[in-house]
Amino acid sequence: MKIEIKVPPAGESVTEAQVASIIAANGTHVEKDAEVLEIETEKVNQVLHAPASGTLELSVNVGDTVQIGQVVGSVDSEGAAAPAPEVKKEEPKSEPAPQPKTEGPSARIMPDDYLKKKEETPQEAPPEIKPVPTTDQTRKRMSGLRKTIAKRLVEVKNQTAMLTTFNEVDMQKVIEVRAKEKETFEKQHGVRLGFMSFFAKACVQALKKFPEINAYLEGDEIVYNNHYNLSFAVSTEKGLMVPVLRNCENLSFAEIEGGIAEYAKKAREGKIGIDELKGGTFTITNAGKFGSLCSTPILNPPQSAILGMHNIVKRPVVVDDEIVIRPMMYLALSYDHRIVDGEQAVSFLMHIRKNLEEPARLMLDF
Repeated sequence: MKIEIKVPPAGESVTEAQVASIIAANGTHVEKDAEVLEIETEKVNQVLHAPASGTLELSVNVGDTVQIGQVVGSVDSEGAAAPAPEVKKEEPKSEPAPQPKTEGPSARIMPDDYLKKKEETPQEAPPEIKPVPTTDQTRKRMSGLRKTIAKRLVEVKNQTAMLTTFNEVDMQKVIEVRAKEKETFEKQHGVRLGFMSFFAKACVQALKKFPEINAYLEGDEIVYNNHYNLSFAVSTEKGLMVPVLRNCENLSFAEIEGGIAEYAKKAREGKIGIDELKGGTFTITNAGKFGSLCSTPILNPPQSAILGMHNIVKRPVVVDDEIVIRPMMYLALSYDHRIVDGEQAVSFLMHIRKNLEEPARLMLDF
């Protein structure tokens, strides 16, 4: 019995996909739920699995464009494993018999004879020297995800009035809390306590104070979101993905850390679903894990703002009129100036700074 393999739905606006890679060879035996091939759309990569155990029959190749719902192969549940190709043994080659040596004139040439022969022999022109082609370039087709990212970035530049404001935050007290509680936190919740949950909590509280930064523009109307779905940028080999953690206002530190870790794992494995990338209201991106000291993050449309975290560096700062060494981080908030005024953007960033420098405020919902 043959069971069809079809291209699954990949979101409302996605009508086609491209075969990115063939994981299981055509004609081989596969087990049920084994990975068969990978397709990529303009939004996400997705792995298709065998619907049953049997012999795999594929009707597509790498690079083919396929439609949503199209049959790309089947599994014959009654088929046996494809026989291994027969390896032909090569006959041993017989060595040619040695040729008898022939006597001839001496190979030794006297100097006078050599010069005389050289004068009589016409001299050939030196061979023309032709340039050798170099191979110092490599071409690689852009993935659907990469093309979509490029298109969206250009749209952001051309269709928004993006501006960025900067500030810095003293991470001393957050680091102290994390160092003191991280072992107990991990034992109790089964997930590591990172910095991202502190930032997520601080952002939610600041978004409540400044609703324009949790809004977006639709025609001539500003749409204010009354929920706080935070998008977290995840870097993968195939490009940047931004999964969404929904209703962060109702999540604990452990639920935020666990959700981010799970989404990051799924994104890097190419197993994240299209629905997990939709519905974000505000984005946090962390360039600090790559060593960036400061950068200008680009908006994630249609959202009106994005927060950029950066590397924590010990620097001399003035505290209570004394110079001390503190672990400092630069923060960057890029925002759409059509919706958000400069005063709101700066005040939003200051609110995040206060809550991180006094983590107790996070517990009190200030």
